[in-house]
Amino acid sequence: MWALWITRPDGDEHTGPVPPGSALPDERPVHLGRLGRVKRSRRHGRWLYAAAVVLLLAEMAVAMVTAAVEQSPTIDEPVYVATAEVYLKERSLRYNPEHPPLGKLVIASGLVFADTRLDPGFTGSQQALGRRLLYESGNDPDRLMLRARLPVIALTLLFGLVVLAFAREVTGPAGGLVALALYAFSPDVIAHGSLATLDVPAAGFLLTSVWLLWRARRRPRLFLPLAGVAAGAALATKMSLLPVVPVLMLLAAVSVRAHHARRTSEPTAPPAPGASEADASAATASDAGTGQGVPVAPARATARERLRVLAYGAAAGVGTALIAVAVVWVTYLVVDPRLRWTEPAQVPDIRGMRGLVAAWLPFPEAYRDGMRIQFGFEYHVWDGFLFGRHYSGSLWYYLPAALLVKTPLGMLALWLAGAAVLLAVRRLRPAAPYVLVPAAVLLAGAMNGVRDLGVRYVVFLPLFLAVAAAAVTVPRRRPVRAAAVLLVAFVAVSSLRAYPYYLPYSNEAFGGPSKTRLRLHDSNVDWGQDLRRLAEHLREHRPGERVWLVYKGSGVPAHYGIDALDPRGAPLGEVHGLLVVSDSAAAKADRRLAALLDTSTPVGAVGHSITLYERR
Repeated sequence: MWALWITRPDGDEHTGPVPPGSALPDERPVHLGRLGRVKRSRRHGRWLYAAAVVLLLAEMAVAMVTAAVEQSPTIDEPVYVATAEVYLKERSLRYNPEHPPLGKLVIASGLVFADTRLDPGFTGSQQALGRRLLYESGNDPDRLMLRARLPVIALTLLFGLVVLAFAREVTGPAGGLVALALYAFSPDVIAHGSLATLDVPAAGFLLTSVWLLWRARRRPRLFLPLAGVAAGAALATKMSLLPVVPVLMLLAAVSVRAHHARRTSEPTAPPAPGASEADASAATASDAGTGQGVPVAPARATARERLRVLAYGAAAGVGTALIAVAVVWVTYLVVDPRLRWTEPAQVPDIRGMRGLVAAWLPFPEAYRDGMRIQFGFEYHVWDGFLFGRHYSGSLWYYLPAALLVKTPLGMLALWLAGAAVLLAVRRLRPAAPYVLVPAAVLLAGAMNGVRDLGVRYVVFLPLFLAVAAAAVTVPRRRPVRAAAVLLVAFVAVSSLRAYPYYLPYSNEAFGGPSKTRLRLHDSNVDWGQDLRRLAEHLREHRPGERVWLVYKGSGVPAHYGIDALDPRGAPLGEVHGLLVVSDSAAAKADRRLAALLDTSTPVGAVGHSITLYERR
């Protein structure tokens, strides 16, 4: 008489007839009557899991759409949106060459069916072009900005599924949910994922490329080309990701080597009596049908075979890079199939190693001129603001310090703990180079830059480190898992409390969003996003009152009904009444504005980015 058994090794299930008494030690017999209940329970579990994923992405979508609807254009957005419109109308690459086209093509997808008016052949600067499109051509800037932001929002949500899939494959279902929760509640991802900018799309394409390289460990012929396409999409969105290309090539080679090692592992019989512990603990091959580990003999590769694997790995790395280069070329050809390009006057003459890099990389001339413009920015002296100090130049520790302020405390703890577990647990260690090394290389490059303007330059960290944080679910200790749940809940509460003001977010240790202006500036707190909210506040609370305004942003105050004068152009004795100052302008106030602020009293704030003062 045969009995029905179900085995549950490592959480996987396998059913089949097994003779009584022949079950392995880890197998547990299940009565036939219980089998239906087990299947129903697992089915319900899958539905609950899917519901949790949908709820997290829905929360994120609501937060981003709300921010997109309520915020006026930030400083960079009009340039990107207007350039996208030029792509659609004129098929020209002449505007915003310092950034490749793909991110702006994503933005353009929201403008395709908009009846947008723009003067053909406009010859002003790209900032003037943005102002012309939004405020001087009869277009509705609010509707236009929402259309431009929605494709970026949709892309940001899709990248959440990549975070989920990557973390789930590395750590399991629970880890996938933890990673997705950290991503969905990240204030920085929500803030910049709701804007028509390039930072989140570039970071998401990069994470997608790394995830596909991880999957290539099993199916390199399928996933290596796809990884190259995703890497090309990242490079075709932001040039600042170029330093990570050698890392991606190395990871492609590592994936090929891992695939070869897996294929050459052959099943073997149990170790003979008296065999050493090292022999008994040889690598195991996974049986896809049963999920059970089968002992395998350690393979001894010949020198010739090792060279062959190295050659395959090198070819995989080079092939992935070539596909990425091809994708960059395709994005330029999509905008202008004839690649008409005239070097603009603002392209600097870059010498030395940077000049050689810009000259020799196999990209379109427009891309290489854009690199020269970006390199030129690195020779400028920029002003910074950190913890109340206004300075000129750059600080190497600016980005770590800003991240300490701008990242939820629970998220910081989970990032560190997850990275530690990823490195400490043997079966997770193969994923560490994929998750940690690209992020570390790009962080080091960003810290070496001269523009201390915001954590948006490292917005890839919440994506990669969310995957790393998923590793905290691997240890089978209840206190560890309970602590992880509590930290995720803390992150969620901190993020929800900031709604809908995600751009100026800071964590509880630094006083929350209302205090960010005391420690940081620019896109960390005030990027010109609250001009519309200011107009509503003045109409409701200060109707008819004389207003003095110092606004730092790309919006046009008069369009929103704000009738104000600039106090910097009037004698100090004439400036009385309501003084409204953007916090970024206050952070870098010159002597005259500082004198005005020193003799004024703060009486309110709008959106945590604009402060209202009373001056008698």
